[in-house]
Amino acid sequence: MQQETTKNSPAPSPATDDAPWYAIKLYTNSQAKVGEYFKENGIESFIPMQYRIYEDEQGRPKRKLRPVVSNLIFIKKTLSTQEMQEIIKNGQFKMSVITKDRETRDYYEIPAKQMFEFMTMCNPDIEMRKFLSSDEARHKAGTPVMVCHGPLKGLSGRLVRENHKYYLLKDVPGISVMLKVTRWCCKVLSS
Repeated sequence: MQQETTKNSPAPSPATDDAPWYAIKLYTNSQAKVGEYFKENGIESFIPMQYRIYEDEQGRPKRKLRPVVSNLIFIKKTLSTQEMQEIIKNGQFKMSVITKDRETRDYYEIPAKQMFEFMTMCNPDIEMRKFLSSDEARHKAGTPVMVCHGPLKGLSGRLVRENHKYYLLKDVPGISVMLKVTRWCCKVLSS
């Protein structure tokens, strides 16, 4: 699993790591620097990445790993809420944690299992993948499913259809990802 700030660290395991994650909206395009700031403070971060094609000076196409969204980073809650708030507030970068609602201002905590599945689906080596905004994903009708066969076995999400193809849709605050799946590999989850 490719992570921007901790490339050599192992992927989290949902069975052994139950720490929730925060989604943080940045008011800067310096995601790598923000990731380094969190790393210096002992906090693991994740930036969804994808390959983009660009031309070099000679006009040849090149692939480069770039952030999917320029103003979003996820951090693991490894400290108390108050300690996390202090680290976020004391950073030199303007940022805000996505909250549950405007009234309570409680941070939205992404469960570890949901974040693990999202990080797995964000693997930049997966070809048949689409990223959506949370609003776009909210308007997609789908059935809750779990993948029972194939390389995505064990992942859950909503089975949605787009352009005569089926996708597994996973929502987290700030961004959603869709992976191409075969509907026959999925089992409908009861509500």
